[in-house]
Amino acid sequence: MRLRVEFTTEPFDLDEAPRHAVVAREVIQGAGLDSVDVGPFGNTGEGPADRVLAAVDELLRRGLDAGATRVSLQVNVVAEAGEGAS
Repeated sequence: MRLRVEFTTEPFDLDEAPRHAVVAREVIQGAGLDSVDVGPFGNTGEGPADRVLAAVDELLRRGLDAGATRVSLQVNVVAEAGEGAS
C-alpha cells in the first residue's frame, strides 16, 4: 500500500521558518520516501505505507518537541502504479 501525507505545523512565522517547521521538513526529507515536496504553507510526502507512517510518528514527536503547538495532517491511500481508481 502507498500513502501520501500532507502536513503543516504551527505557529506560523512569516519572517523566518520556525524550528518546529524546519525539524518536520528534515524528518520528511530524510524518510526515504519516493516523493517529497516542501513549501512555506504545507508539505507532502509519498511512499510505501511503512515509511510514511514511520515518518508521521517521527515528525509528530520531533515537531512537538521543537515547539509546534499544532500539527495538521492528512494521510491518503494512493493507487499503486497500474491500478485504476475505484
